[in-house]
This record gives sequence, C-alpha cells and structure tokens, in this order.
Amino acid sequence: MTNSSRDMASLLEVDRLSVDYRLKGISLRAIDDVSFALRAGEAVALVGESGSGKTTTAMAIAGLLSPNARVSQGEVRYRGQRLPIDDDAAMRPHRWSETSVVFQGAMNALNPVHRIIKQIAEPCMLKLGMPKADAIGRARELLELVGIPADRGAAYPHELSGGMRQRVMIAMALACRPSIIIGDEPTTALDVITQAQILKLLAELRSRLNLALILITHDLSVVAETCDRVMIMYAGRIVEDGTVAEIFAKPKHPYTRLLIDSIPNPENGKKMIRPIPGDPPNLRSRPAGCAFHPRCPSAMGVCSTEVPVLDKFGRGRVACHLHRSSQEDKVAAHD
Repeated sequence: MTNSSRDMASLLEVDRLSVDYRLKGISLRAIDDVSFALRAGEAVALVGESGSGKTTTAMAIAGLLSPNARVSQGEVRYRGQRLPIDDDAAMRPHRWSETSVVFQGAMNALNPVHRIIKQIAEPCMLKLGMPKADAIGRARELLELVGIPADRGAAYPHELSGGMRQRVMIAMALACRPSIIIGDEPTTALDVITQAQILKLLAELRSRLNLALILITHDLSVVAETCDRVMIMYAGRIVEDGTVAEIFAKPKHPYTRLLIDSIPNPENGKKMIRPIPGDPPNLRSRPAGCAFHPRCPSAMGVCSTEVPVLDKFGRGRVACHLHRSSQEDKVAAHD
C-alpha cells in the first residue's frame, strides 16, 4: 500500500516518531521510531509500565510536549496532512478541534476558581467563535451528554466528586467536536466502580459520536471491553500491536504475556499472579539489543545484541526475535 493510500484510509497516522528529552545537558530518547495508524471511530490502547513512553507518544501527537522535549524524527498526519506538532503556535488551531485530551488529574487540570460551566464554554468561544450565550448553551448540552445535570454547571470543581470532575473533563474535550480523543489514564485516581462508569461513558460517546479514541493505561484489564486494538509499549518502542481478542488469546511478545499474567482474575481464585521481575530500563542506560531482554524469561543470545524489528506477524505486529525465524521462513517460501 502506498503512503497516499494509507493516508486516505487513516484518520491519523504516526510515522517513525521519536522524541528526546533534554535533561542536565544530556539528550535522552523517550520514544523511538513509533509508527501506527488510527481509523475513524477506532479505539486503540497504549499499554505499558510507567516510563514506557505512552504519555509522551500521546502528548507528542497533541503537540503538548514539555519545554525540554523535542521531536527528533518522524511526523504525525491528520487526514493526510502533516500536523505541526513541533510548533506550538501553529498547532493551536488543531488542538481541541481535531484532537483533544482527557487528562488523568481532573482536579489539577480544572481551574479551581471558575465554575465548570464557564470552563466548558470557554473553548467554544475561543475555538468556534460562539457568542457567550450560545457557548453556555453548548456547555449545558455537554454536561447532560456526559451524565451531569445542567444546573450543576454552577458548581466549582471542589464541589464535585472525582467521577463527576472526570466527566467534566470529557465534556471539555468534546466541546469543539474533535474527531480524536486521547484519554491519558483517565480512570487512574478513581475507585473501581467509578472507573467502570467512566470507561462505559467513553465507549458510549465513541459509538454515538463516531469518535476515535487513544486510551493510555498501564492496566490491560481496562481495555478488554473498551478498545478494538492494543499496542504494547516498552522502553519507548511498540513491541506488539494487535486486536484485543488476539492479544488476550495469543500474546506473542513475552512482555505482553507477563502483563496479562499480572492481571488479577476474581473468577479463578487459584490463579497465581506473576509479577514481572526486575524494573523498566533507565533512559540513561538503555540495554543493548532488545530492551526487555534482562527481564525476559525467553531471552536468547541475539536478544542482547540486536534490536528486534517491529514487523507484521499474522494480523498484527510484533518485535521479538522468537518470531523472526517464522517471519523469515514465510518470506523464503513466498520467494
């Protein structure tokens, strides 16, 4: 498939994206050669431990990287057109109107001295040019859409529960009618019941509004009923990409298998939870070869010297030397 045909088929395309952080005079690679496509209405989860590059990938797409970060390689395209993710001023017209973010800390993201109705109406006025009265009306509609009575718009953030504040964040993200919503661990600070309610709300809104969703999480269990596809990240790279059904039924990368084994299963009290041994690599001292090999129970000699390529395997992609021989055999058979 040519680049042009891929762009036409995809709402968003991330192409060989790399991001470096500058820290005390040292440049550290946070995400490395990340590529994927997102279709309209599709829900994709970025999953991995803390420090795997999930949030940096998402913030790069939205053009919201911190001042000490820079895009060192690659690009992001929206409907086939390159987004100026490395230029804050040029990116402003695209934020919230094309791609918006639901941050994980609603209490930190919301302004504590303004009523929530005003905070939801503000982007409608700034981005869509709505008169104040129309923007307030839009904000009331959005509150109802996310399950909050419109008259609660007069409340300040501290007067709402954690779940309601997160619903307000979702309403704000929808204010300018974007095509893509990025959920940056939107349920992390919530109790289990409220988590389920927020995930259900996101799924319902996605279906109703034909939204594409990028969900960032360290917990594979939250994506089973929310997303279509899962991308597993480790040390700044995608190591496996596949449908939710494929990832859970037949995980190909050892890291993916260990993540699944670490999920508690209340239906099977006899299942032992297997913690993943060791710690994620430090960006200052990334291991040679496959970054996961020091923790991998299936590591081979080649794993410590050669970085595995993320390649098509079945209907998904995997970056693991365990599957390289199978891939090479298929190519040889085809030749």
